[in-house]
Amino acid sequence: MRCPFCGHEDTQVKDSRPAEDGAAIRRRRFCPSCAQRFTTVERVQLRELTVIKADGRRVPFDRDKLARSVRIALRKRPVQEEQIERMVNGIVRQLEAGGEAEVSSKEIGELVMESLKAVDEVAYVRFASVYRNFREAKDFEAFLDSLGRPAEESAR
Repeated sequence: MRCPFCGHEDTQVKDSRPAEDGAAIRRRRFCPSCAQRFTTVERVQLRELTVIKADGRRVPFDRDKLARSVRIALRKRPVQEEQIERMVNGIVRQLEAGGEAEVSSKEIGELVMESLKAVDEVAYVRFASVYRNFREAKDFEAFLDSLGRPAEESAR
């Protein structure tokens, strides 16, 4: 593993331990060249995924981008970091287990919405507002009505 500080090619592993309920390995590393320490996380990757965007472009799947989107939706909500990691891991596992090397951005968005709905309704609505491109307050009202509650009651 290359040192992120000095670029030295050969770093040493000082400590390894399971992380994310055994789905990953967390390694503490040391660079003998610059004496810096850093952490890496190793995860199982079943297949390389490609995301098909709405405009037809194909880009490599980025787990960090998925995690960032979920964290933005859950910002300042009472959800623990461990729960967010489990949610992201679950979404990634669903995508990898789907059997397809290419997945649509729409499919990813729907999986995120489904996961957020189960964890936090406010985050679910936040994500939906961006994902479904809400432009006016009536878009929120229509979405909240589709959840089965009157918009006035949901706003309280």
